[in-house]
Amino acid sequence: MTNRQHPPRPDALVVGAGLAGLACALDLSGAGLRVELLEAADAVGGRMRTDRRDGFLLDRGFQVFNTSYPQVKKRLDLRALRLRPFTPGIVARTPSGRVRVTDPTRRPEDAAQLLPGRALPARDLAALAVLTTRDVLLPARRLGRMPDRTAAEALVRAGLSPRAIEDFMRPFLSGVFLEEGLETSARFLHLVWRSMARGTLCLPAHGIGAVPAQLAARLPEGSLRLGSPVAGVTDSGVLLADGGERAAASVVVATDSATATRLLPGLPVPDSRTVTTYYHAAGRSPLTEPTLVVDSGLAVLNSCVLTEAAPTYAPPGTALVSSSFLGAGPPEKTVRARLAELYDTDTSTWETVAAYTVEGALPAMRPPWPLSRTTRFARGRYVCGDHRATGSVQGALASGSRAAREVLADRAAARTPTR
Repeated sequence: MTNRQHPPRPDALVVGAGLAGLACALDLSGAGLRVELLEAADAVGGRMRTDRRDGFLLDRGFQVFNTSYPQVKKRLDLRALRLRPFTPGIVARTPSGRVRVTDPTRRPEDAAQLLPGRALPARDLAALAVLTTRDVLLPARRLGRMPDRTAAEALVRAGLSPRAIEDFMRPFLSGVFLEEGLETSARFLHLVWRSMARGTLCLPAHGIGAVPAQLAARLPEGSLRLGSPVAGVTDSGVLLADGGERAAASVVVATDSATATRLLPGLPVPDSRTVTTYYHAAGRSPLTEPTLVVDSGLAVLNSCVLTEAAPTYAPPGTALVSSSFLGAGPPEKTVRARLAELYDTDTSTWETVAAYTVEGALPAMRPPWPLSRTTRFARGRYVCGDHRATGSVQGALASGSRAAREVLADRAAARTPTR
C-alpha cells in the first residue's frame, strides 16, 4: 500500500492547473510518465473559473468558448459541455445609434441590416468579405508566417474605412485584445478572425469552469494536488510554500506570466492586460437576444445578457448582464450610467451581483509576436502558458502540449547513448 504522506517520486512535476498545465499533465501521463500536478488554488482552471453564488454562475471575467480551435476539438467533449451559442455578430452603439452587424451566411434573416448604407458602405462590406474569406481559406500556418504588423495597420491595409474601423472593428477587437489602440499582432488578429468565422462562440451551460473541470476529470487518480502553492523551483524539483519539497527530473511551470518569472528568475515575459467585469441582475432583459453589445466610444469594452444565451447562469426570472471595462474599472455609478446609454434603459434598479478584476488576463501581443515558442528554460526545466503562445484557449492548450512534447523528447535524448 502506498504511503499517502510519501507518494512515489514523480517523473515530472507540473506547476499550475490552468489549461496549459492540464494539457501538459494529460499528455505526459498519457505517454506513461508518473506526473504530479500542483495547484495553489482550491480548484483547477487558473483564470478559467466559475463561482456559484445565490443561484448565479459567475465566470471570473467575461469569457466565451470558441468551438473551432484545433486543441478544443482534439481534447474536449463538446456535447457534454452543453454549449449555448451567441449570435454570430454584434450590436454596436455608434454616434448614429445602435447598428447591427451579423454574418449573413449564418443569419440570413439579418441580411437586410447589411444593405449598403445601413451598417457600412458597400466598399467596407466588400473589404470585410475579402478579409474573412482569405482568413478562412488560407492554412493557419501560412497566416502565422505572414509579415507581422499591428492590427490597426492590418485593417487599413485590408481596405476598411476609418468609419468601419472606429465604429465596429476597434470596439469589437478591443474586447478581444483588451486594449484600445489595436496594437496587437496582426498575425493573432487573422487567426482570431479565422477562428470566429469557422466556429461558434458559446457558453457552457454550467459556466466556463466546466472546460478545465472536464480536462481534470481525465487525470490519473492521485496526480492532482490542490491547495499546494509552490514557493520556488530548485535544482532537484520544487519547494512548496509549506516548506515541503518534491523532487522530479522534469519541472514544468504552467502558471501566469507573473508567477512564472518569480519561479524562474530571468524568464522574459510580456506585459499583460487587466480587465474588470461587472455582473448585474435585472428583473427583465435589456436585450432579448444573445448578442454582444459594443461601444464605439470605448467607455465599455463589451456587454451582453448572459442569460439570453445560457439561462442556467441565473435564477429563473432574472437576467444576468455581464459588462467589461479595461483596467480596474470605473466606479459603479459610472458603470450604471454608461450601461443605461448602451441599452437605452433604466439601470437604477439593477442589482450588483459581483465584480471581478483580472490582472494578467491576457498577454500584450505586440508585433512581431511569435505564435509559438519553445518551452525549454533550462535543463529539465520548462515553462508554458498563453504568454508563450497566444492569449487564447488554443494558445494555452497548444503551449501545454508543446511542453509535454519537449519533456518527452529530452528524456528520450538523455536515454540515447552517444556514439
